[in-house]
Amino acid sequence: MNGHHFLKRLFCAVLAGALLFPGQALAAGYLPMEEAEAAMAAITNEIIEEEVSMAAAITPGVDLPVKSAVLMDQGTGAVLYAENEDVKLPPASITKIMSLLLIMEAIDSGKIALTDKVTCSDTASGYGGSQIWLKPGEEMTVDDLLKAAAISSANDATVCLAEYVAGSEAAFVQLMNDKARELGMTNTTFQGATGLDSDGHLTTAKDIAIMSRALLEHPLILNYSTVWMETLRGGETQLVNTNRLVRFYQGATGLKTGTTSGAGSCLSATATRDGLGLIAVVMGADTSDHRFAAARSLLDWGFANFMKAALVPPENILPVPVTGGVETQVEVTCLPPEGILIEKGKKEAITQDVILPESVAAPVEEGQELGTIAVCVDGERVAEYPILAASGVERMSFGKALGILGRTLIAMG
Repeated sequence: MNGHHFLKRLFCAVLAGALLFPGQALAAGYLPMEEAEAAMAAITNEIIEEEVSMAAAITPGVDLPVKSAVLMDQGTGAVLYAENEDVKLPPASITKIMSLLLIMEAIDSGKIALTDKVTCSDTASGYGGSQIWLKPGEEMTVDDLLKAAAISSANDATVCLAEYVAGSEAAFVQLMNDKARELGMTNTTFQGATGLDSDGHLTTAKDIAIMSRALLEHPLILNYSTVWMETLRGGETQLVNTNRLVRFYQGATGLKTGTTSGAGSCLSATATRDGLGLIAVVMGADTSDHRFAAARSLLDWGFANFMKAALVPPENILPVPVTGGVETQVEVTCLPPEGILIEKGKKEAITQDVILPESVAAPVEEGQELGTIAVCVDGERVAEYPILAASGVERMSFGKALGILGRTLIAMG
């Protein structure tokens, strides 16, 4: 028996024992996850080499082993690859991306804090599926619950947080659906906060990419989604990230796995290299290996074919004439984006066109937008950024005109 199969059997045996004999699993108070997590953490080079080979053999658009997929640019939201992207499917625990997004918003707004202590309810305790075996009345900080939810996909921790933010899971689910509509996720309906299979709990690969992008706008999530191993309860409970790409894919930033009998194996995998952030979503793979290989293949394809090109504003942009002002012209400055998404090999095809009015009327405020720079690739506009007034120019008045005249006469002697 090779190492790959041994580890898989060990993990399954430990997990089955925990599910079949929860009383024994809780004899010491918590699920004894060390053996299972050791199996997950001890992923061999053989396993990863097999995954890399499988990914290299996959051709997006030809034989991607999933029901639907999307590759999205994190910076712009542009879809770089899509396959059945609007087909509604059960998302399993990828659902938690929306749950985590709402929790991040609650933290950013000051509604809750990482140090807040949350008491586990009867509902959250023993919720089912992946869990950290919270007991009714047990207290845990928001920070620790986030670790459990984001790293090991714990359902009980997720429901604890949902109840803390909204009062009940049902109220939280309403917030999830409201947020989905706000983000333009037109093919999504959430029925729960965790992703357990439920009638009508459906979304799409494209919608998952949209909410993944929204979650990544909160840098705090990277404190959790990029962690490979962590502990809770003073080291008594160990966590291992369910997304092995976090450890074994260059530039990985997260984001969330999901597996149920109804959904199959799903993954929203995110990574950043050289300023280019990509979001690869795969849904409905028949095995976990296939989902990781498919996501890896999409990310590899994206990084191989696209890049983030830095923009340097055109030199010697002339000042803009000012009419009716105490100054006759105003200097300008530019605010270029960090970079633009282009196909590799197209850097020399980038052109920047300066678009400015013949003049601007006073008053002019510092930072006022006066024009734009249009960025084109092969003549097609792909982006634009503003040209701003470098300083303010007041409107000319009779009093200011007399003052200027007086100073001029004095200077002339």
